[in-house]
Amino acid sequence: MDNISVDRLDATDISILRILQTDGRLTTKELAARVARSATPVYERVRRLEQEGYIKGYVAILNPDRLRRGFVVICNVKLRELCREKADTFVSRIMDIAEVTECYNVSGKFDYLLKIMAPDMDYYRDFVLNILGTIDNISAIESTFVMETLKSGTAIPL
Repeated sequence: MDNISVDRLDATDISILRILQTDGRLTTKELAARVARSATPVYERVRRLEQEGYIKGYVAILNPDRLRRGFVVICNVKLRELCREKADTFVSRIMDIAEVTECYNVSGKFDYLLKIMAPDMDYYRDFVLNILGTIDNISAIESTFVMETLKSGTAIPL
C-alpha cells in the first residue's frame, strides 16, 4: 500500500478519526451528527479511510483484571546473535505467544521490548522458564513489573 500523506486528510476526516478512536461502535448516523455532516458522505469518508489504511480495524477493549490477565510485565529481551534470520525466527516465535500482547524492536541495551499479560507472578515465572526460556537465541531477559496502570490508551493523538 502506498504511504498516504496525512496532509490529504481534512478537518472532517480528522474529526471522524478522533471520534472513532473513542467509540468505534457509533452508527453512521450518530457519527454524521457528531461531525455535522449528512450520513451518506460520512459513510463514504469512513470507507475511504478504511481502504486507504488510516483505519486498520475495530476492536472491543477488554478488562484484563476481569479476565485474570491484569499482571502486566514489560520484558526486555537481548538476542545472542542479531542477524536477519535469527531476528525473524525470534519474531515468528513471539507472534505465536498469546501472552505477548505487544512486541517492539528497540535500540539500546536490548533488542526487543515485550508487553506480557499474565494472571500473576507464579504464572509469569513459569512463562519465562517454559516459553521464553525455550527460545534458542535469547541471551538476556530483564523484567519490569507494572505496579499500577496510570494511563493506558489506544488513541493516536491527532
